[in-house]
Amino acid sequence: MATETLTLGKALNVGLRRALENDPKVVIMGEDVGKLGGVFRITDGLQKDFGDQRVIDTPLAESGIIGTAVGLAIRGYRPICEIQFDGFVYPAYDQIVSQVAKMHYRSQGKVRIPMVIRIPFGGGIGAVEHHSESPEAYFAHTAGLKVVSCSTPQDAYVMIQQAIASDDPIVFLEPKRRYWEKGPVDLDAPLSQAYPLHSARVARPGTDVTLLAYGPMVRTCLDAATAAAEDGRELEVIDLRTLSPLDLGVAYESVRRTGRAVVVHEAQGNLGMGAEIAARITEECFYSLESPVLRVTGFDTPYPAARVEEEYLPDLDRVLDAVDRTFGW
Repeated sequence: MATETLTLGKALNVGLRRALENDPKVVIMGEDVGKLGGVFRITDGLQKDFGDQRVIDTPLAESGIIGTAVGLAIRGYRPICEIQFDGFVYPAYDQIVSQVAKMHYRSQGKVRIPMVIRIPFGGGIGAVEHHSESPEAYFAHTAGLKVVSCSTPQDAYVMIQQAIASDDPIVFLEPKRRYWEKGPVDLDAPLSQAYPLHSARVARPGTDVTLLAYGPMVRTCLDAATAAAEDGRELEVIDLRTLSPLDLGVAYESVRRTGRAVVVHEAQGNLGMGAEIAARITEECFYSLESPVLRVTGFDTPYPAARVEEEYLPDLDRVLDAVDRTFGW
């Protein structure tokens, strides 16, 4: 089968299929994931091939989906829960924070919760209210949860399988605005040799400024780096990939070389992931910094109506403006 060009959404679909094939204890559950194949068609064809006992259409009850999955995980299954849209996860928040995150600790290590909670997150698709949230900080702040986000089809294909194989509960954030973007996917690469799930990576090397992003903003930062190169600046782009635990070793090494860092994410700036990342970089790289660590984020308002969302979302111009400001000190 070797390497194929797939969209990010299709890469997730193929990764889920591989997981279902490889482990009979893997089950998928969520709203419209079966016959419809999910609103984004990420589970398209899976119920047809694996049956409605393994790809389960649930009622419209997110708390019930997660609560049921906890019981399945305790009994040895590996449930994959799809939250249809990011803004729908909040009814399940109590189950995730009070049960999913704490069961292993509560049982003194005797009980594991090997489950994945898939959440399409972020904006940029012209959706209505509750369909364009960025809730990652809520979950990254919660001890007992792991949080990851893919940004390329290759990572989507590999990371979803790695998350399912993990014995820990993982919130898997999928950049919905990037579902239709294409890239090469090595379908034959063994997971044992894949890039580790909880590791950041350099998406583009550079020498002048370090850009740190995850999920949908990685592409935005890569575009900014391409534009900056036309003006003679080489921006290094770090794809964080894992938000809890954070893996910042590659970021520290980069910032010690460039002396400047800009963190980019769609979520609001106040108490967002960027604040934690900026604090850690400042602690570890203080004597290497030529300027403060800057953040480019969504604004501290509820997500706006679709007709003005492009004014809210970080874009190439806002990223390049922050890059310019790092040279002002």
